[in-house]
Amino acid sequence: MAVEIRLSAAEVARVRLAVSPLTETVLGVRAALAGHGHEVHRAWVREARPVLAGEPELPLLRTLLGGCLPSFLFPVPEERLPAFEAELARVCAMDAAYVEAECVAAVGSTRAAELPPPAELLERVADALARCHDRLVAPHWGRMRAVLEADVSRRAVALVDGGVEELFAQLHGDVVWREGELVVRGRRRAGGTWTVGAGGHGLVLMPCVFGWPDVIVDHSPRAAASIRYPAAGVGLLWEQPRPTSAGLAAVLGRTRAALLAELGEPLATPDLAARLGVTASAVSQHLGALRGAGLVTTRRTGRTAVHLRTRTGTALTAEPPA
Repeated sequence: MAVEIRLSAAEVARVRLAVSPLTETVLGVRAALAGHGHEVHRAWVREARPVLAGEPELPLLRTLLGGCLPSFLFPVPEERLPAFEAELARVCAMDAAYVEAECVAAVGSTRAAELPPPAELLERVADALARCHDRLVAPHWGRMRAVLEADVSRRAVALVDGGVEELFAQLHGDVVWREGELVVRGRRRAGGTWTVGAGGHGLVLMPCVFGWPDVIVDHSPRAAASIRYPAAGVGLLWEQPRPTSAGLAAVLGRTRAALLAELGEPLATPDLAARLGVTASAVSQHLGALRGAGLVTTRRTGRTAVHLRTRTGTALTAEPPA
């Protein structure tokens, strides 16, 4: 099924970018509940499932996240990077009639009738998501945030250089811009076309870790329309190369320490060379040693190699407690 988002000239002027920690929590829980998801998340899912098994609201989460996702769990961020707690507070303040309608749309009228009343439902879901965020997402949020913010910066440059046309062209292969209309092509050929209006509020684009590799569109926005798209560099997040003794011994010296400090966000070899004032070949040599020690991971796309610190590398660069 394809989704068409119709934007007036005024709404195109209100296109903006944001990051949503609540979205990552909801979609992360869904991936862990499914037990598989895309290969890129398998390492995280293996760690998350035993933790999620102890969640007291697991049956309720399975019901709400097992199929179509209710829109009330995805309030559109009002700022570029809202706090998780602020997003959760907005979920708890959702209108009861809207929550009921979304539950019916997500799970069907029969199962929706078995759910608790909206006020109780929202309280229980919010408490469960808060626990899941603390246990499953917060330990990784520093690296996730670095990937998401790097993607936002990349899209902002595309917007400045080429306008909204260039921004949409680079967003995802399933997203097509046609003079005032944004079309998001679905993976399934059947199902027809769903039209979404922005209601005069514009469009919010959100890079996403746990939605990867899909594009997610809110079919029933209450304010701005929104698209959650796969963030660049997601494939680097969970990769943990096995350290070797030789590699660990090699991780010494000012240049390698500087490389680790810079790689809190995904960067290509030429970017690192420019920042450190050394040659690209020198950067490649030092990165090889860091990879051997399990401190850096690299993902190649075409001719471009992008690098990011692993969790071990991040731990080594963390400031010691005062």
